[in-house]
Amino acid sequence: MKKLNKTFEKKRFLPLDSYLDKVLYEKDFGYYQKQNPFGIDGDYIIAPNISNVFSEMITLWLVSFWENLKKPKNFNFIELGPGNGDFCLALIRTLKNFPQTFNSINIFLYEKSVKLKKIQQKRITSKKVKWLENIENIDKGPVIFFGNEFLDALPIKQFKEIKGNLFEKYATLNNDKVNFIFKKAKKNQISKLQNFDLLKNRGIIEYPESGFNELKIVCNKIKKLNGGALFIDYGYKTKKNIDTLQSVMRHKYNNINENIGQADITSLVNFQLYKKYFKYNDLSVENIISQSKFLQKLGIVNRYIMASKNMKKKEKSDLYLRIKRLIHPKMMGENFKVIFAKNKLCNFSLAFK
Repeated sequence: MKKLNKTFEKKRFLPLDSYLDKVLYEKDFGYYQKQNPFGIDGDYIIAPNISNVFSEMITLWLVSFWENLKKPKNFNFIELGPGNGDFCLALIRTLKNFPQTFNSINIFLYEKSVKLKKIQQKRITSKKVKWLENIENIDKGPVIFFGNEFLDALPIKQFKEIKGNLFEKYATLNNDKVNFIFKKAKKNQISKLQNFDLLKNRGIIEYPESGFNELKIVCNKIKKLNGGALFIDYGYKTKKNIDTLQSVMRHKYNNINENIGQADITSLVNFQLYKKYFKYNDLSVENIISQSKFLQKLGIVNRYIMASKNMKKKEKSDLYLRIKRLIHPKMMGENFKVIFAKNKLCNFSLAFK
């Protein structure tokens, strides 16, 4: 609680995104700085933790993209938010089946969490992998960015209309408890929302301002160096503005005002907003599709059939349930969406047509 009090020492009221940034990423206090949230013993499980087959499918997509780029002898692959390193380890293993691609790739991991970075560095020993402090440091291309459950972790602002005026959500501390209030929005904030037609639909408006600032660098690199960015996350395509802020702890929903610094806080990704953002930054964007459609078009069912041929019944059943979790419409299949933004001169569209 002392550290939480310290958070509000300089400012009594913090915009929601500033508050989220502190409770998630602040050194020695932020959720992502203190623990490994992944796996059964953590707070949640992501696709690379469920099955290596997921990572194999993404690797096949990556190899195809590299081929489409005319097989450059050097290209940079940047994973945004590498988690516990499961995806990167599977990527390296799978790429060894494609020696030409493996020899050409430079793998960079971009990680904000000191704790997770240490875990990654302990697990990933390949000389192919380097950790990136700043995306700006990438000065050669082509570049291929990948983020699995990266966008949902970007802090958001929230706005709502009250009696014809727009108000922004702030966090404040009263009697050692965090409360949220709305204060009249600044004019420059209103104009930013207007740029993306967010004021047309009433309700709670969510806007990842700091996340957009970070992704601006990604967009600039793609435009300058050629390539693209693939993001997979849970979210929605509907135009209705809804409050999606949520907290998770030990695989269960948590009251957002409780266990601060001990529980994850995320929001659902507004994929239409990100599509507009990428287009606003002069990138071409493929149609947003479900994770189920994406993985099936890449051949995940055939991969399961091949992988399970010589398996014992128990192993085969286990793999089946894992693949089912990834692609079933009522599980991750439809809840998770895939968006691919690329250089306007790029004609690669595998799995999106």
